Amino acid sequence: MKKTITVFKGDGIGPEITDCVLEILEAAGAELEYEVYNVGEAEWKRNGALIPPEAYASFDRNHVLLKSPITTPIGHGFRSLNVTLRSKYDLYANIRPAKSNIAVKTPFHDVDMVIFRENTEDLYVGVEEQIDENTVHATKIITRKASTRIIRDAFEYARAHGRKKVTCVHKANILKMSDGLFLSIFHEIAKEYPEIQHDDKIIDNTCMQMVMNPNQFDIIVTPNLYGDLLSDLASGLIGGLGLLPSSNLGTDYAMFEAVHGSAPDIAGQHIANPTAFLWSACMMLEYLGQRDCAAKIRGAVDEVLEAGICLTPDLHGTATTEEYRDAIIRRMNGNKD
Repeated sequence: MKKTITVFKGDGIGPEITDCVLEILEAAGAELEYEVYNVGEAEWKRNGALIPPEAYASFDRNHVLLKSPITTPIGHGFRSLNVTLRSKYDLYANIRPAKSNIAVKTPFHDVDMVIFRENTEDLYVGVEEQIDENTVHATKIITRKASTRIIRDAFEYARAHGRKKVTCVHKANILKMSDGLFLSIFHEIAKEYPEIQHDDKIIDNTCMQMVMNPNQFDIIVTPNLYGDLLSDLASGLIGGLGLLPSSNLGTDYAMFEAVHGSAPDIAGQHIANPTAFLWSACMMLEYLGQRDCAAKIRGAVDEVLEAGICLTPDLHGTATTEEYRDAIIRRMNGNKD
């Protein structure tokens, strides 16, 4: 029986890469049905709603969402829809794997880390107060409940996937109460997993260490803001944001999205790299138990990247989004370029 999922097309390059990924899923034989909705800034300008009520109702009903990038205004305008969705559906675990691909030339060839980012609190609660015309306060929230579940998820993932070490990233030397609480919970929980190594690093030192010796990192668990920063940094180690997928998991709902933004500067040019979104879809397939289908897609992508013939401009190629899509489909069908 096919699983029905909700799909949000989003802004900028979102519609292009969404169509591309859905066609690849179809060609791969994914056991899926789709309820597709336009959401985001463009939808708001057209119809006055960032996310139409029927789109929310679809996610409420299906519990699984494949979401392409949505534009977030900088310094003004509406609250990030990503943050809104994570909060509304309690998608507390943002999991972002960053792994080197031999076909993508970077200074590092052995990056293989997974970042567990707490997804519902920290500064991302968006509580700000203007004290006077020259002063604004922002509230950082760290709770025992949210910290415990993301840290425990990181250790459980390590145990289930044969990972060796979990690193807690923080700024507890300065934020002694908030980050101090997160760090103390980390060390409490680490005692329950004696077979897994654990350590902690300050966020600024971590950034330096990641660009000097990234293979020392296995699993990172961290509060919201640092996870956002570190995952973008990690994408640079493996070839860019076009190669970094993510899942947002809660107890009852799951959302899968690429880490990159809507890239309005290249929207409509058909040069966007859909790989991160496609790999996010593979994470979704694995979540739904369709592992063989996910492996088929991953294998085809690896072959296309390794061949190096049909790559998008961000990977130093000249292929369009659609040409790259077609090359993946050909590989899945056993044909070579």
